[in-house]
Amino acid sequence: MQDKPLTSRNGLLAGGNWIIDQVKLIDVYPQREQLANIRDQKQGTGGAPYNVLIDLARLGVRFPLFAAGLVGKDALGELILEDCRRHKIDTRHLHATAAAPTSYTDVMTELNDGHRTFFHNRGANALWDGRDLDFTRLKARIFHLGYLLLLDALDQSDKRFGTVAARLFARAQEAGVKTSVDVVSEDSDRFAQIVTPALRFVDYCILNEIEAGKTTGFKIRQADGQLDTVALRHAAGALLQHGVRELVVIHFPEGGFARTRKGEDFWQSSLDLPSGYIAGKAGAGDAFCAGVLLGLHEGWEPPRCLATGNCVAAASLSDPTCTGGVKSLKATLALARRYKPLPEPDPAP
Repeated sequence: MQDKPLTSRNGLLAGGNWIIDQVKLIDVYPQREQLANIRDQKQGTGGAPYNVLIDLARLGVRFPLFAAGLVGKDALGELILEDCRRHKIDTRHLHATAAAPTSYTDVMTELNDGHRTFFHNRGANALWDGRDLDFTRLKARIFHLGYLLLLDALDQSDKRFGTVAARLFARAQEAGVKTSVDVVSEDSDRFAQIVTPALRFVDYCILNEIEAGKTTGFKIRQADGQLDTVALRHAAGALLQHGVRELVVIHFPEGGFARTRKGEDFWQSSLDLPSGYIAGKAGAGDAFCAGVLLGLHEGWEPPRCLATGNCVAAASLSDPTCTGGVKSLKATLALARRYKPLPEPDPAP
């Protein structure tokens, strides 16, 4: 996959879930009717567009950042809008509504290993359908949407395109905007119904191994927890067969894998972080996505995109909130010199 000439379009537009995460650091996740102690509490960003845009702003990217979606007319909504303005993110398409509260998530993070459990209020995100976006007037190069399966209005069926989200992606592509999608990890059978129709109008599909497996029907984790690299490659190929136009990227704790429309495969292992480094895993997937989108916007080759994604994810892991650990791009990429990559799994035949 060779670099393509960059168009006159510039910047990244991210739309979808705008969430405030209330992160509780707990000593243990309790059984029903049992008690756990909250040792600390932090508040941070949540949702694909919020996390990705803040990560990119903290990295210091030089291209413009645009926000799209809905928040409530309440204190949390104003907090999000002010946070975006402080990070120089254009909010003209991030509207406030009185019809629903700002979405929030209680994130229960276990101190000993960083594992998280989520209690989510969808709020205003459930109402946004993207009809306010005029892609012919917007100058962004890439439109990133997430998370499918957690955006009620966009997940609705559409007679012509399959889903409202697919229609939105088609409008963006028709205007010359590259499209990118992310999906929420949920335990359901809705993936084929909601995710698959959108893939015909997606240039870049960036999912984790759970989401890729549920969308395509491949079991990417073996019974012992090991990554099945054969199934991983089959899933990437299936996503391309479903219509993804340019690139499929699948990320997982061990690293990232990319397959191009031409059938080129690329693998980059995650950094081998020391014991005690990980303060929380919330936002690591969006951080990886931000690094990949940075590279795609700049026309980088897939290995460089994956390596950057791994570094941004590693930075994110250093803080219990989704975006608090991300620093400048220079400092973030320096993590690759400080920590060695994990060993690659056995290659698939």
